[in-house]
Amino acid sequence: MAARVIRASAPEAIASALDVLRRGGLVAFPTDTVYGVGAMAFDPAAIERIYAAKGRDATKALPILLAGLVGLAEVAQALPPEILRLAGSFWPGPLTLIVHKLEAVPMAISRDGTVGVRVPDHPIALALLRGVGPLAATSANRSGEADPLTAEDVAAGLEDQVDLILDGGRAAGGRPSTVVDCTVNPPTLVREGPVSFAEILAALGGSAR
Repeated sequence: MAARVIRASAPEAIASALDVLRRGGLVAFPTDTVYGVGAMAFDPAAIERIYAAKGRDATKALPILLAGLVGLAEVAQALPPEILRLAGSFWPGPLTLIVHKLEAVPMAISRDGTVGVRVPDHPIALALLRGVGPLAATSANRSGEADPLTAEDVAAGLEDQVDLILDGGRAAGGRPSTVVDCTVNPPTLVREGPVSFAEILAALGGSAR
């Protein structure tokens, strides 16, 4: 059955999405980068559905989206001051930090003891995160295909693999987040995106590679 599509501005949109997530479903929604597909971060069965929907390699970790900096305590081990400063400089925003995860984070998200974390700068994504807590979320497309920028892109790529699509118009960012590995010293740029390496260096006081 095709995914239900609701305009994100509709009065019932967020409540409907939260209900789907709490029942172990998958919701696609706009972020400040591209459209993402998310599930409750502590629901292994729902997380496995993301892998199946995308045709994603099960050994490839999923990121976790948070509602704010304080959400790190739910998923990540204690971070040094310079990494907290980096997060504080760019969150909410298009920067994903790879950190050491807590044991409570399901193996379905990551098998190697690390996890990517981010706070998106988008009201719809933040409303979901404030409603249910951390979400395992990644781009709402089949693995290897173009990044989804609209609800129509999501529907065309994932078809009946998601339960609900929140249509918030075209994603403003249009490209995936910058990724920095903070499990090594100095932190290492994994993927440059909207946040440049120069900005990362400046926030870290020059200690990155």
